[in-house]
Amino acid sequence: MIANPFTYSAPATLEEVFAMLEDGSGKVLAGGMSLIPLMKLRLAAPESLIDLRHVPGLKEIGESGGVVRVGAMATHHEVELSPVIRGKCPLLGEAASHIGDPQVRNMGTIGGSVAHADPAADYPAALMALEARIVLRSAQGERVVPAEGFFLDAFTTAMEPGELVVAIEVAAEDSNEGFKYEKVPHPASGFPVVGVAVRVKRGPAGIAMARIGVTGMGSHAFRARNAEALLEGGASAAAAAAVVGVDQEANSDLYASADYRRHLAQVHAARAIAAALSRAS
Repeated sequence: MIANPFTYSAPATLEEVFAMLEDGSGKVLAGGMSLIPLMKLRLAAPESLIDLRHVPGLKEIGESGGVVRVGAMATHHEVELSPVIRGKCPLLGEAASHIGDPQVRNMGTIGGSVAHADPAADYPAALMALEARIVLRSAQGERVVPAEGFFLDAFTTAMEPGELVVAIEVAAEDSNEGFKYEKVPHPASGFPVVGVAVRVKRGPAGIAMARIGVTGMGSHAFRARNAEALLEGGASAAAAAAVVGVDQEANSDLYASADYRRHLAQVHAARAIAAALSRAS
């Protein structure tokens, strides 16, 4: 199908972007992997598109003071292959490698994916496990929202009107941490039916730290805090995985029922925990 008529702008500064967003009729274009299909199906009909590709300073990936900052316009491919991410937060790179296909990874951006908040996106599970922070900016200034408080519901985030995702910040992982991202891809779309991201750190008496993020199972990504507590309390990987999602409402559709999605989350949590432990030194 063909999208409704719209105007196109390519501003060169964030100040121009914020000015264009003031009347609420425009939509920001990052990679376009979600917005353009919605427009072609006429499920979205913005009066104008505001392309961010010419705004400087939104693609950089760097590390300073133990914090990795990923610019919102960095593509999935750039996140996947970044030496900084591979060395400092490899779980994020591993999640990026599972997104779509090469064409999607070369066009889609991390900021666009995070702002779109698809309940079956890959990144949110890793961002939960990494305890990431979403950096938002508007004409009034900048604020930072923890990932766990950013994803509120399906396609719903903590962003306010006029705000943009400009970066994602992640504390650099310790070299002795183990990590793993496991997903069950939908055979048609490649989106995770369920995806589980795990970080673990061993201690003298067992697992000293565990973080588990889950995507695809519910209306938005979540941390499996009950399973984390069991692992840190000395429970086995199987016992911890068995409680993943038990206190969450699960999605149900023609491909997978709610019970099956919860079962998949628990099975793949067990696999991800085992793989992460094998990587932890």
